[in-house]
Amino acid sequence: MKVLLIGSGGREHALAWKLAQSPLMSEFYAAPGNPGIAEHAILVPLNVEDHEAVAAFCKDKAIDFVVVGPEAPLVAGLADRLRADGLAVFGPSAAAAQLEGSKGFTKDICARYDIPTGAYQRFNNGPKAKSYIRAQGVPIVVKADGLAAGKGVTVAMTLDEALAAVDDCFEGAFGAAGAEVVVEAYLDGEEASFFCLCDGKHALPLATAQDHKRVGEGDTGVNTGGMGAYSPAPVMTAEMVERTMKEIIEPTMRGMAESGHPFSGVFFAGLMITRKGPELIEYNVRFGDPECQVLMMRLKSDLLPLLLATANGTLDQVKAEWSDDPALTVVMASKGYPGAHEKNTPILSLPDAGEGEKVFHAGTGLKDGALVATGGRVLSVTASGGTVAEAKDRAYALLDRVRWENGFCRRDIGWRAIERETGSE
Repeated sequence: MKVLLIGSGGREHALAWKLAQSPLMSEFYAAPGNPGIAEHAILVPLNVEDHEAVAAFCKDKAIDFVVVGPEAPLVAGLADRLRADGLAVFGPSAAAAQLEGSKGFTKDICARYDIPTGAYQRFNNGPKAKSYIRAQGVPIVVKADGLAAGKGVTVAMTLDEALAAVDDCFEGAFGAAGAEVVVEAYLDGEEASFFCLCDGKHALPLATAQDHKRVGEGDTGVNTGGMGAYSPAPVMTAEMVERTMKEIIEPTMRGMAESGHPFSGVFFAGLMITRKGPELIEYNVRFGDPECQVLMMRLKSDLLPLLLATANGTLDQVKAEWSDDPALTVVMASKGYPGAHEKNTPILSLPDAGEGEKVFHAGTGLKDGALVATGGRVLSVTASGGTVAEAKDRAYALLDRVRWENGFCRRDIGWRAIERETGSE
């Protein structure tokens, strides 16, 4: 098969690494890719916002299958444009991608189909949002409705914080994403990520993960796109997985089909495990980053047939096999992230990874032939082990051999799972 992968982040490097292992692959391209992805695929300098250019490339190279990694092209309708040419595409239509593209849309689906989630209201003006917040009290959650690149969500513990978050949205801090605001109840519990493939009619549960959103150790400081993750998430017991499928995933799949927007792709459900059980925080319509890195490290099955079955509506004919060994990834970010940070700082060398280890590139590029850090989150250093503690030790041992002066990381990724393993909770 001739495959094109869309995207250039750590998630796409993990997908490329796994897809390239498939015996079904004959030619593999990535647009625009990154230096890590270049180990596995031919990089194509396409502007993925130019749907006609992507379609023309697919026609020119007789591409059989397109895998769309990031959310923005999906929300913009790239999958629809390529399907119009008869291509098999992994990723939802623009209408179905509203599950991530509009937090209000998702909340309305939850309300209509009785899916457990926090109570909410949608607002298109500041004063009304603020008076609702004052009436509800804190803690409370304020979200920009649209895509804000992993930002735009404030878990406000004080009234001033909540009111400032409303101002940020309506004053343009998140661009068009903040034109509408969703204010919702604060859910108390432990967060987990649940991944499930869906072809519109069938759902195939994949695996669970837990990521660390806060920039500082002990889960302190501002929210980021994710500073590390591990899989599986111990809080997601077999019973919780079953309940998540029955109470959240299946009603969503049914609701999307009934609404005329059948969902084909990956459901990434951000969950809060509360005293009542699993409740939906939000949906994403692509693999997580950095969760994808730990999922791909644990996946024993060939990824390509799984994604193809999702695109072709035959998910009931495939199954996914997973390693029991946990995997853990640590994000190395540019100093200053998630605020302003220096670009194009030199990465002098990366270590050779052993079995069950991989340094995934997230925000890297080449400048005059030398590797540089181009983004906020730059590398995703990943390892597996017999326990989370062992996976953590291996990941940090690998990370400590990276020669990049401008990089920083958290040193406590996996702390919650390790406390469970050692019984020190």
